[in-house]
Amino acid sequence: MTHYLDSFHENSDLKTDSPASNTLLNVNGHIHTPYSFSAFENVEQAFSKALSEDVKVLGINDFNTFDGFPEFVEMSLKYHIFPLLNVEFMGLMGEEQQKGIRINDPSNPGRIYFSGKGCDLQPSLNAENTHKWSQIREESMMQVKEMVEKTSALLQQIDLALSLGFEEVLTHYTRGVLRERHIAKAVRIKIFDHFKDPVIRKQKLEKLFGGKPLLSSLDDDVFLDNEIRANMLKSGGVAYVKENPKAFLPLYDLINLVKDAGGIPCYPVLLDDKNGNYTDFEKDPAKLLQSLEARGVFCIEFIPVRNDFFALKDFVSFFVEKGFITTFGTEHNTPALDPVSVSTRGKTELDTFLKRVNFEGACLIACHQYMRSKGEPGITDKNMLDMHRKDFVETGSRIIHAYIRST
Repeated sequence: MTHYLDSFHENSDLKTDSPASNTLLNVNGHIHTPYSFSAFENVEQAFSKALSEDVKVLGINDFNTFDGFPEFVEMSLKYHIFPLLNVEFMGLMGEEQQKGIRINDPSNPGRIYFSGKGCDLQPSLNAENTHKWSQIREESMMQVKEMVEKTSALLQQIDLALSLGFEEVLTHYTRGVLRERHIAKAVRIKIFDHFKDPVIRKQKLEKLFGGKPLLSSLDDDVFLDNEIRANMLKSGGVAYVKENPKAFLPLYDLINLVKDAGGIPCYPVLLDDKNGNYTDFEKDPAKLLQSLEARGVFCIEFIPVRNDFFALKDFVSFFVEKGFITTFGTEHNTPALDPVSVSTRGKTELDTFLKRVNFEGACLIACHQYMRSKGEPGITDKNMLDMHRKDFVETGSRIIHAYIRST
């Protein structure tokens, strides 16, 4: 496909001051799509919902795949919403794992979620990174394939006419990346299609859970899928299969992979939970800053709906003062179709400071994508960002405003 930013390379709007370029826009820099797992039935639904909520910048952030980028851009052109092309991986920090230090996964010491922001539309990885990327995808798929097989055996124990195949789930429920949430959804649909009596459905689900009582309403697909996943597919569940360590790359390798894909390495901050607790890695922002800077990481992101407004603002303020690129998103990596507009825990709206931080972060990523589209390296390091930050933000703002006007 023609590059979505080709028409802006000689665009006069990017070279002159424009009042519109200073307008603050609503941004959601992190959603998952059906190319991994998503609350959205399709990519277009995400853009339609964003349009209805006046979100003008939207960022894809799928696990282990760039496959959704072309369709995401296609929908961005249709809906006049600027696209941020991002990706997410899971990795391991070996030393921290041995010490029992939790990073941004509260349940698994050493496990790290890590993103790449502003990747190329069609990333061209070198041979080494292509091999590593293929390895983590294949190992992840092997794990869920075993879970499908265990799930199928359990289904046949409650009725011989029931079964579940790997190819069946892959074909009918995914866009190429199969996750445990897909299996949970497939189980619910199988049970509901085969048993029409609500009482029988409840009995069969409880049998699948090993006798545990069903807590969800049969009318609530979101909670029911989550309960199936928790009882069957998470650690300790009857169909759980332990992940192979080969499915997780070291952080150093993830950073190199992100750079090779044209992206800016970005650490997703978990921040506080509902009880005000932080992980070991994040409880001291100064130490987190030192750790990230030592690895050449100068971009962070948050899913604010998880966080207390004041905890978020304090943490963000610290990193903004240090010059970090900072963005916010909603994730939408569960069955719940929540709002696309970003808010903090308890649906508290972002204030003007946080909205500006989010928009300026999006502007910097947009500028990076624009530079990459012209064959330039993009924003490659913190010194470069510090020296040219104001110009990069202004350029990114003009690109975003010009894009949503002209498309």
